[in-house]
Amino acid sequence: MIIEVIRTLYGYSAWANQRVLEKTAELSEHQFLEDAGPNHGSLRYTFVHTMSGQWIWLERWQGTSPPAMMNDEDFPDLSSVRARWAEIENDTSRYLDRLEPDQLDNVISYTTTGGTPGAYPLWHLIVQQVNHQTQHRSEAAVMLTNFGHSPGDLDFVVYLSAIQN
Repeated sequence: MIIEVIRTLYGYSAWANQRVLEKTAELSEHQFLEDAGPNHGSLRYTFVHTMSGQWIWLERWQGTSPPAMMNDEDFPDLSSVRARWAEIENDTSRYLDRLEPDQLDNVISYTTTGGTPGAYPLWHLIVQQVNHQTQHRSEAAVMLTNFGHSPGDLDFVVYLSAIQN
């Protein structure tokens, strides 16, 4: 059961991220790049930070600790962000599809980008990653709304209705 919960949460997160990215496509390049917000400045920086977090956690689950987050300067426009994030989403999906319930309690040891060691059961880290996306997706939604391009209702039940239809 917990595996289905995890897969459903990740499906929801990918769906909600896609809605935010689609609304971002309505912005000008200047709006995409300008400091607009609460935590990570621009939408570009927020997206790169969020997808970088997804990539780093996925790597850690598989035994690798990347030494640094992705650099937002390596993603000059929304299409470059979308292309890389799609790869990460596919890799995450493949990982979750192969995940077995008995793996969830495995303790994953890793090193943060700041050099600090950490170790938690895999299921804690999986929940951490999806929660991290929720935080930053919400920040991006505020920025988009302030630009007059709200991504609309991102509630979990809206996702459930969308996949049932």
